[in-house]
Amino acid sequence: MRNNKYQGVLFDLDGTLLDTANDLGAALNYVLSQFDLPAVEKQIFRPVASDGAQGLLALGFADKLSQFDQPALRRMFLDYYEANLAAETCLYPQVPELLQALNERDIPWGIVTNKPEYLTTLLLPNFTEFTHSKVMVGGDSLAERKPHPLPLLHAAEHIGVAPEQCLYVGDALRDIQAGNAANMSTAIAQWGYIKEHDNLDTWQAKYISESPEKLLSII
Repeated sequence: MRNNKYQGVLFDLDGTLLDTANDLGAALNYVLSQFDLPAVEKQIFRPVASDGAQGLLALGFADKLSQFDQPALRRMFLDYYEANLAAETCLYPQVPELLQALNERDIPWGIVTNKPEYLTTLLLPNFTEFTHSKVMVGGDSLAERKPHPLPLLHAAEHIGVAPEQCLYVGDALRDIQAGNAANMSTAIAQWGYIKEHDNLDTWQAKYISESPEKLLSII
């Protein structure tokens, strides 16, 4: 009999388990360089990293974005990112210990991300800690993506845990909205890509966790 508060844990990926900002920012700056536009500095693109290609391109091109072929920009961004997707990406501190503790407690866990499935499939094998992940749902794996609850409900079914016995952890409002809509408990990964103006108290998460270590005490 498990003595844990939650019987399963699902995680967002970028900004929650992996710090991918530098590689995503490099892809943005590569695209900008092709059009002789100025690069975006790290402290500017970092809080936007959770918003993926679309959010980063909107940041970099700003009011000029509508002048360009946006699907072509996105493809250029993703192609560069695919070729360099683990150059500087790393696990956040304490995440390996968190995942190991879940393994030791026999708590199934998995990943639900809005990152395209093919990129997620290429990225995860770079980190042996993900070997024990029981499920991976990408942003294009299903007909809906977060903030819709469908990806979370699908993942919970896959790991054999009722949604109300799951905790979903993410660093973006859409993560918390998806988790709440799926009838899961939700936790904000405060160590992730939180924007300066984000008012976390309004997100209606059950928990705000300042570190993976603190998160483990919740579970």
